[in-house]
Amino acid sequence: DYKSFDILGKTRDDARGEAFDKVARVIDLGYPGGPKIDKLAKEGKPTIQLPQTYFENLDFSFSGIKTAVINLHHKTPDINKADLAASFEKAVTDVIINNSLKAAKSLEINTIALAGGVSANSYIRERFLELEKTENMKIYFPEPILCTDNAAMIASAGYYNYINGITSNLELNAIPNLKIGSDF
Repeated sequence: DYKSFDILGKTRDDARGEAFDKVARVIDLGYPGGPKIDKLAKEGKPTIQLPQTYFENLDFSFSGIKTAVINLHHKTPDINKADLAASFEKAVTDVIINNSLKAAKSLEINTIALAGGVSANSYIRERFLELEKTENMKIYFPEPILCTDNAAMIASAGYYNYINGITSNLELNAIPNLKIGSDF
């Protein structure tokens, strides 16, 4: 249900969105990086091999991919930025797909829901939708406008808390490191 979570994997360094933002900044696309990488990558081809980090568990690491892009950009000033963006997007997506499939298979489920800012990325959505055919998975994700709006995501979480009788008084304060599923 909406209040019960098992954490299967977490990031060990840069989160996906953070990596997108940092890469976009370095290749002079600006902030926020996600939509700008998405747009530029459509003009390129993922021809540049970038490192991907996998762990025995389902943790993520995107700092190696990010650092490789930054180093390539600095060492090769004439590098095709569209190809670099497409290669970055593909490398990140490959890791996300791999871990998601590994998790689904280990739990013997065939449903995956994407959320958060990076799930608005058109390439990530396209690749996950391919899983509906190739892996007989059901993929869910909100409309892109809801993926990039933290207020909408927080409101949704608040709604499910409210209908489950979880409320707070007016003394509620921000807790930046609050764990998912925590009652405040």
